[in-house]
Amino acid sequence: MYIYINSILKNPSLCDGTGYRTVLFLQGCDLHCKGCQNKSAWDIAKGVKWDVSKLADEIKKRCANKELTISGGEPLMQADAVYALITRLKDFDICLYTGHDKSEVPKKLLDKIRYLKYGPFIESMKTTTMPFIGSSNQVYEEINHETSK
Repeated sequence: MYIYINSILKNPSLCDGTGYRTVLFLQGCDLHCKGCQNKSAWDIAKGVKWDVSKLADEIKKRCANKELTISGGEPLMQADAVYALITRLKDFDICLYTGHDKSEVPKKLLDKIRYLKYGPFIESMKTTTMPFIGSSNQVYEEINHETSK
């Protein structure tokens, strides 16, 4: 199985989820939010095609603390490939960023992640004072696996 990526952040981030996280930006977006900071990730054809197994191996090399945020683009455009990737990263602390509603995130993904940021970016609601989100309508939460099953 293949996945299309935009980039892997060279240095870990404190701004893309709880902890000191490596950030994987996937390619392709079906939302095209006004004011998006990642417009270069919209067109999936402009991404770099990776075999999921090889990408998992690369992330294991780059992400020593096993804290990974998967962002975009829009990760749900490649939900099956994301699932295959995080299954190979089973001992990782995964955070998933999506512009879609939580109800649109497949349960099989929710069952494998620890954190979820969801909701579309709305330029008129842009915030720089709330951690891990871009606009105040978005939600960042820890997934409670006891109640999500």
